[in-house]
Amino acid sequence: MLTVFGSIAVSIMFLSYWLEHRSKWMVLIFAAGSALTSLYSGLAGVYPITVIEALWAAVALQRFVSRHREQASLAG
Repeated sequence: MLTVFGSIAVSIMFLSYWLEHRSKWMVLIFAAGSALTSLYSGLAGVYPITVIEALWAAVALQRFVSRHREQASLAG
């Protein structure tokens, strides 16, 4: 079951990264996928990957906020 969870989390990351240019929401989904992958690797006991994926999630979340603010300032 853990492997299925990990496979889904990585698939979410891959697809959202691939489609990232289409919408700022894909960046947010990538952040969520990274957080899920971090959780998966933590449950699997692979702690270096846990840290790296948590950092990816934080960076992606920051990128989403930045794009959101940029688009909001252009619209208003």
